[in-house]
Amino acid sequence: MEVLVFLVPLALALGLAGLLGFLWSLKSGQYDDLEGAAWRAIADDEPAREPPPPVEAKPSTVRPA
Repeated sequence: MEVLVFLVPLALALGLAGLLGFLWSLKSGQYDDLEGAAWRAIADDEPAREPPPPVEAKPSTVRPA
């Protein structure tokens, strides 16, 4: 039971640190544009290129046996 003397303040300190981190992220605007980041992740950055022309097959040099 003596370990609770250390664990309870440690849990409270970690909870407070998490809360402060969340409040800082709200204040700095991390959650202002939630949809914009999602669209930027799937948006094409460059236009699609045309496929290369097909390569013509060369006649086989192997003679049938």
